[in-house]
Amino acid sequence: MMNTPGAATASAQPASNQTYRGPFAIMTILFFMWGFMTVFNDVLIPRFKEAFTLTFFEAMLVQFAFFGAYGIGSLIYYIISMTSGDPINRIGYKNGVIIGLLTSALGSVLFYPAAVKTSYPFFLVAFFIVGLGFAMLQIAANPYVTILGPEQTASSRLNLSQAFNSFGTTIGPIIGGWLIFTLLSKQTEHGAASVKIPYLCFAGVFVLLAVFFKFAHLPAFTNPEKIEDGLGALKHPHTALGMLAIFMYVGAEVTMGSLIISYLGLPALGGLGKDVASKFLAFFWGGLMIGRFMGAFALSAMRAAIKNTLVVLVPVIAFVLIALWPRIAAFLSGIPVSNSYFDASAVAMVNLVCGGHNAMIYGMFLIVLIIAFFVGEAGAHRMLALFSVLIIALLVTSMSSTGEIAKWSILGVGMFCSVMWSNIFSLAIEGLGPQKSQASSLLVMAILGGAILPPLQGWIADKAGIQTSFLVPMVAFAYIAFYGIYGYKAGRTATAA
Repeated sequence: MMNTPGAATASAQPASNQTYRGPFAIMTILFFMWGFMTVFNDVLIPRFKEAFTLTFFEAMLVQFAFFGAYGIGSLIYYIISMTSGDPINRIGYKNGVIIGLLTSALGSVLFYPAAVKTSYPFFLVAFFIVGLGFAMLQIAANPYVTILGPEQTASSRLNLSQAFNSFGTTIGPIIGGWLIFTLLSKQTEHGAASVKIPYLCFAGVFVLLAVFFKFAHLPAFTNPEKIEDGLGALKHPHTALGMLAIFMYVGAEVTMGSLIISYLGLPALGGLGKDVASKFLAFFWGGLMIGRFMGAFALSAMRAAIKNTLVVLVPVIAFVLIALWPRIAAFLSGIPVSNSYFDASAVAMVNLVCGGHNAMIYGMFLIVLIIAFFVGEAGAHRMLALFSVLIIALLVTSMSSTGEIAKWSILGVGMFCSVMWSNIFSLAIEGLGPQKSQASSLLVMAILGGAILPPLQGWIADKAGIQTSFLVPMVAFAYIAFYGIYGYKAGRTATAA
């Protein structure tokens, strides 16, 4: 069923055998955009620290304002839905996305006057408003993707969307660093002035996307019936347990990513400098992108032969690119226009990171990843349990060893984090019907795990060392394994589970 933009009513679910490929393609662009913009924060933190002469604590208020908006925005949404009925369920997912886009556009526009006034608090307000818009987008877009086709392939669609989100987080720092520190940086201006043009462009893109969504023929999936007041989605045990699973996953992923550079700098692991260690960090985040593309195919409804071929082809292509990257860099260094990017020192760095045995070691992890996908038998809950066990095994190995074994054990964790968010999210909202967007607000609220677990692991690292501190993500993934074994079906009937 395809609705006109102004349709007031639509089914809360599409026909069970219908897939909306066009709308889904549009949603993947949206996932890419907010992945791209989220990592822009990592580029701006050192810029603002220098421009406003901030301490590290003050500079990190950027993330506090941005991610704090997720928690506050989703909490407000849940309270409204609990007392007055689910807003998105009434206005439709499509209109919810439009509101999120326009809110993000407003926050992006505010970067211009903040730069003109050179006011750091003004920037924090702008970050907070962009974060509110992203929270609304998360609340609307994640369940929207799950209903753009059969429910049994919802995890596949979310994994594919998250893969493009990971692509945005991969190239965002590269392009952002070039824009902020090179192209738009002028010695005669305050350092914060370099953000004006990028964020005006972001605002323009968000407005254009909102206009496109308004007039595009996309399914609205509204349901004007008032949802029963009260706890709503929290009454479902598998949703409440899924909320804690999201909390644990986001917290574990963020805290591991934040400590890997320091971890690789330990003498027991070779004492890598921050510049070199940051390059190795790409193996961790790149693993998420590889696994998410594989998950999109593995959990799809394609014919088994095609699905299995694509699941294997993704890591094979990734390995070939990694293995050939030193030769590609050497070739590009000989092209005059590329000298600024691939000079002799850059080629040497590529050889250090990707050359020699490193590509082969990563290739062996990719083989394990392929086997894990087939053992998981394309089941979202089975993958959660199996991948969590593998992550725990890698963390134990990394904590109890040194040198190359410890280094690659922690870097390999990223591959098996890949399907976590998408699979937990789709399982937690499965079978909720018109309560899906309310449940989505609860799951987005659980992103606060990324603000709580990292300080906890940091405190343990200060007291007992970085290696011991990885007990924190171990506990988190032990809970996620429990969710994949039992939690996802708690309180549900056999037919619903």
